[in-house]
Amino acid sequence: MKLVVHPAVDADRLEALRSAAPEAEWINAVSSSEAQAAMPGVDGFLGKITPAMLARADRLRWVQSFTASLEHYLFPALAAHPCVLTNTRGLFGDVIADQVMGYVLCFARNLHTYVERRIERRYEPEGGESARVDFASGPGVVNAMDRATIYLPRATMGVIGMGGIGCEVARRALAFGMTVRGVDRFPDRVSPPSGVDRVDGLNGLEDLLTWSDFAVIAAPHTPETEGLFDAKILAALRPSTYLINVGRGAIVVLDALVAALRAGSLAGAALDVYEVEPLPPGHPLWSFPNVILTPHTAGYSPVVAERHRALLVDNVRRFVRNEPLLNVVDKALWF
Repeated sequence: MKLVVHPAVDADRLEALRSAAPEAEWINAVSSSEAQAAMPGVDGFLGKITPAMLARADRLRWVQSFTASLEHYLFPALAAHPCVLTNTRGLFGDVIADQVMGYVLCFARNLHTYVERRIERRYEPEGGESARVDFASGPGVVNAMDRATIYLPRATMGVIGMGGIGCEVARRALAFGMTVRGVDRFPDRVSPPSGVDRVDGLNGLEDLLTWSDFAVIAAPHTPETEGLFDAKILAALRPSTYLINVGRGAIVVLDALVAALRAGSLAGAALDVYEVEPLPPGHPLWSFPNVILTPHTAGYSPVVAERHRALLVDNVRRFVRNEPLLNVVDKALWF
């Protein structure tokens, strides 16, 4: 059996892979030309395969992507090839969900606003100067400081894409007492956490957005989701709704989002992914005080590298034993 890895991995990771298939011939290709030259007779490929590499593969049965997203990975010849494609989905769900709840808590408790006021050395509660006067009005009176917060057990969250990430987001929102619903392209395949109100098909998206205080995009980039959040879909949001995108940047049309924010059609937004990355310094989104922008960092954690390595080793072991592989991709759907 012959297995090719490209880009090349370090010695420790290569040794871990070899231990799962010690009888195999391993090619740890540093350059694309080296990988391409090694393709004749290859059984399995780990990493980034190209059309030129695939064209030289005469008995390829398995390709393992190093990434979870496939929009920049798949190409027509690979989609049509009979080889099995696997990816690394499932490694990031809890990590990304933690960041989502960070956004939610910022909006609920105005933490992002207070960070900016610390830089300005402004000791001013959200709600304005009048909040200090209202605070003295006595117990039982809802004042400006109260109204400037969101009580999460009375808040609703709609999750778009109830895969591994979406379900972890839902699980955390439920722990804060929120009411959670979801939509998914394949609602019958979803096993949502106990307590999720319901999961509908994508035909329920606009109703979900109208219902949600927080709308979280956790869907993959596919031909169906690209540009999904355009002006028409964004119009379904309420002026009190916060939009959060930790899915893929191509899902949200940024010009439409900017127009909606300027019109006050939603309360704010938190984005970790963008149509164009990095987000240009002159982009209008930087100027909105009710927008939180993070530089595609939601999936980072010390645990991810450990999980990544364990998944690759497990799949190599499964492949050489002719056992079912983990994370098999439907190449027609991109996930």
